[in-house]
Amino acid sequence: MRPSSAKQKGRLLQQWVRDKLMEYAPELREGDVRSTSMGAGGEDVQLSPSARDIYPIQIECKSLAKVAVYDFYKQAATHGPNEPVVVIKQNQCKPLVVVDADYFFRNFRK
Repeated sequence: MRPSSAKQKGRLLQQWVRDKLMEYAPELREGDVRSTSMGAGGEDVQLSPSARDIYPIQIECKSLAKVAVYDFYKQAATHGPNEPVVVIKQNQCKPLVVVDADYFFRNFRK
């Protein structure tokens, strides 16, 4: 994949995340959630102070061709009718929880 194509994939994911954050917090204004330029340091999606009050998170976006965690998520989905959740842990690291992005954005504020 050409570097420009890879950057475009990343840019599209950042913009999708920005749009989801705005969708589930309609009181936010344009500019409260911004997708940063490719190669910029820091967070991939920047939040204004009012957006950070709603979403006290820091966002790093990665768009990759293959990530094994998707196989784990599919497996969790076969266990029943409830929302699939995957807990992953790498040696020497804290456990992480993987959930569907729409589920996360829809329920984060509760």
